[in-house]
Amino acid sequence: MIVVESHKKKPENILKIYPGAIIADVTSQAKDGLVRLSPFYPHGGIPVPFSEGITSMSVEAIWQGLKVFEKCDVDISLFSNTTMKNMKRTVRRYGKPLGHRKGVSGNELLGYVEARHLIYLPAYKWVLENKVHDIIERLREASKTKTIVLLDYAKNCDIDDPSQPLSHAFLVKAYTEGLYPFGEKEKVKMKQKSIFD
Repeated sequence: MIVVESHKKKPENILKIYPGAIIADVTSQAKDGLVRLSPFYPHGGIPVPFSEGITSMSVEAIWQGLKVFEKCDVDISLFSNTTMKNMKRTVRRYGKPLGHRKGVSGNELLGYVEARHLIYLPAYKWVLENKVHDIIERLREASKTKTIVLLDYAKNCDIDDPSQPLSHAFLVKAYTEGLYPFGEKEKVKMKQKSIFD
């Protein structure tokens, strides 16, 4: 079994709920190879959706780079960021966000939820399939006999809820288990087994 928990929760409290569980930090702060599951990790070569021939170092760079604001259009310089830092583009600096451009040179602006489906999910899925397949296979195998607790900062496991950032740990779980939004086993949204504070 794989569950998602808050990165802020103390390991001893997690183990009270899931005795004997393997706790796996999958944030950009991870101290081991699981940091490669972070959307900020600079894998390189990630295709930018709707942008033929253009690639990015990280998923987060794609997400931030395709944002359009009142005072600023897309920022393709983010695609070459290898530091895992300085990627956030703020309302304070650029004004009201207008949407995500459907491709670097696209004419269409996508709403937040639509952009999650058409930009973020395909980019992150590409990473899961092409850059971290070894980790996914180990998680899949280990979860057959143990409880794996994935730690993330974001709590939102509902792709269609724009009120909070989406938990990428939830996407790792969904992909590993072959569930929505990546698998064919479930056609409706699964209810996340999670005990967030």
